[in-house]
Amino acid sequence: MLSLLPGYYKKSDITSLQIIPMTLSLGFSPCPNDTFIFDALVHGKIDTQGLRFEYVLEDVETLNQWAFEGRLQLTKLSYNSFLRTVSQYALMHSGSALGKGVGPLLIQKAGQVMPEMSQARIAIPGKNTTANLLFSLAYPKAVHKTEVLFSEIEAAVLKGDFDAGLVIHESRFTYAEKGLALIRDMGDWWEETAGAAIPLGGIVARRDLPVPLIRQVDKLIVESLQFSWKNYPDLAPFVRDHAQEMDERVMRQHIGLYVNEYSEDLGIEGEKAIQTLFQKAEEAGLIPAQERSIFY
Repeated sequence: MLSLLPGYYKKSDITSLQIIPMTLSLGFSPCPNDTFIFDALVHGKIDTQGLRFEYVLEDVETLNQWAFEGRLQLTKLSYNSFLRTVSQYALMHSGSALGKGVGPLLIQKAGQVMPEMSQARIAIPGKNTTANLLFSLAYPKAVHKTEVLFSEIEAAVLKGDFDAGLVIHESRFTYAEKGLALIRDMGDWWEETAGAAIPLGGIVARRDLPVPLIRQVDKLIVESLQFSWKNYPDLAPFVRDHAQEMDERVMRQHIGLYVNEYSEDLGIEGEKAIQTLFQKAEEAGLIPAQERSIFY
């Protein structure tokens, strides 16, 4: 998993075009959308122009925590966490999970009577996730929340440990067949309330990296994604081996939903959605007013 070979980049402000060793640390989740995007990049299937990537696969909440520490140079993180780390990290234009109809789902055991939200025990996939941010904006009186690993929320709700759970990733496609029922689609709530696409997670670069280098990596992520699409519907072993849900049908549903036009370039609509998220969080008093650009 870890690539320890040195990479190189050309420092543009040196007239002699000095070659400087460069290996970049990169973190992303084992979910199919991320492994699909980054497979070609981290495995040398495209020309990375001398760069090498020392990558780690972790669940998104771990990556969120690491972002607060500034541990990785490049990382996937929830937009909720980006709201709070924008002084340390700059958003890249590629690699995001953002769109319409992609939001987290609030689910319960089928046939169960749901208590008042102020009394309900809710399993969330992490306090720093965008899922929790959307839920908190929609249900400010829901205070009995417990962090549970996203892949274990369905089972915990079925056991009766919680009245409801906020599910993300593959669980969006599997909850019904496991005996769970939808309470509310938080993505629908956001789209109706904000009139914008849903920003779930993005790829950010630490602000101490040179801007030309960040721009180079941004382009390489696009090339990596394009490589995967060219070989689709085949799925690389990297995608299959790390998926929580091993059914290839579910993997393809996951990729089809979370990897879209915004993953290659956020564009004007994507940027508007992120700015709207910042605005809503500011209005709710969750973050201070933003004073710097979100991009590099």
